[in-house]
Amino acid sequence: MHTLLDLRGNIPTFIHVSPGNTHEINILDALTIEPGAFYVMDKGYLDFGRLFRLQRQAAFFVTRAKRNQALVRQASRAVDKATGLRSDQTIALTGPRVSQKYPQPLRRVGFYDVEHRRKLWFLTNNFVLPALTIAQLYRCRWQIELFFKWIKQHLRIKAFYGNSDNAVKTQVWIAVCVYLLAAILKKQLQSELSLNEILQILSVNTFEKTPLSTLCSPLPTQPNKTSDRNQLRLFDL
Repeated sequence: MHTLLDLRGNIPTFIHVSPGNTHEINILDALTIEPGAFYVMDKGYLDFGRLFRLQRQAAFFVTRAKRNQALVRQASRAVDKATGLRSDQTIALTGPRVSQKYPQPLRRVGFYDVEHRRKLWFLTNNFVLPALTIAQLYRCRWQIELFFKWIKQHLRIKAFYGNSDNAVKTQVWIAVCVYLLAAILKKQLQSELSLNEILQILSVNTFEKTPLSTLCSPLPTQPNKTSDRNQLRLFDL
């Protein structure tokens, strides 16, 4: 299940269900590019021809750079290393093929990840945002990992009712629809409950006529009954 997640609300805006042997990079061809939007992706989607398509359609991208990428530095900008930044450069690709696929300059931001003790290189076609914002945008990509983790943990498909493409895709889409309905409900009710808690409440109240706003509202606090001095106590707690 290939998914494009809107980081403003952790809501899928694009989903494509394909056979397991379909390379993920081909899914970029199926996206409808939104001008001005940022597309954050890992190295598995690093294809400069497809990235240049984003550039031509006035969209931005942030991705990881490969260590052995053939390039030349054209300019450098000062960075605050106390923030974790190590460099902010304008580069040009020099490989015979990639330079033709992406003939324009790119921006490369170096960042040191203290938690995992590793240096990361980010590529983007945006030269306006601060370098630290570029690094923080890529860090937001972890939300897609959390989305799939949540799907696997809470919308588990233990068995398929059919083996045809239609049967499998139908079950997958039902699971996604359940996630979306729970997310919409959480937002509309402005509930502090997690999506898992909301799903648990709905699963045990399927045939109840109680309003959803009541089901998902916080439980009232119980009054303290230990103030009754006439009540005998078995244990002195």
